[in-house]
Amino acid sequence: MVYDGAVARYVPRDAAYRRAQKSGYRSRAALKLLELDKKFRLFRPGARVVDLGCWPGGWLQVAAELVGASGLVVGIDTRPVEGLGLANVRTLVGDVTEDRATDGVRTELGGAADIVISDLAPKLTGIREVDGTRQIELYTAMLACCARLLGEGGHAVVKLFSDTENDAIGMLEGPFASCSAFRPASTRKGSSEIYGVCRTYTSP
Repeated sequence: MVYDGAVARYVPRDAAYRRAQKSGYRSRAALKLLELDKKFRLFRPGARVVDLGCWPGGWLQVAAELVGASGLVVGIDTRPVEGLGLANVRTLVGDVTEDRATDGVRTELGGAADIVISDLAPKLTGIREVDGTRQIELYTAMLACCARLLGEGGHAVVKLFSDTENDAIGMLEGPFASCSAFRPASTRKGSSEIYGVCRTYTSP
């Protein structure tokens, strides 16, 4: 499995980028998560959240705000997240496709998660067939993470790509009561990324 981190290396300095920076967020992706929560009302005070592929920390910042001091956010990435300084956030270094890494996340969380979020993307080659295969592999890995981390009735937000959207929704619908695709307004123009919002998890 080959995947990339939480944000693309190309970060355009457009209005969304400047708005995120002005608000103190580490990435424009933070604005996307705020949009997702505004539309779908996924987070609640006191919730336990897992952020898969959490570097550089934009989604950690938003999740920490939304769950409040009584909640807990645990993030994991192959790259360390440094200097975040949030009392209700813990981060681990590891590969989310490895069982031992997700075992560590669950231990740190102290039980099952209420919400699993992921802004992970596969490393893209520009070759449609290769990229499509990598996207499907990543969706499969995200489902496996949900099976290990998410509690009954929990929700998930997963980055998808338009080329494989239908395949992804079909896969994700299995253990969830509903799964829908949403493209935040703050998404970079020309990007093929969208998000799968999955509600009410039931373990297989």
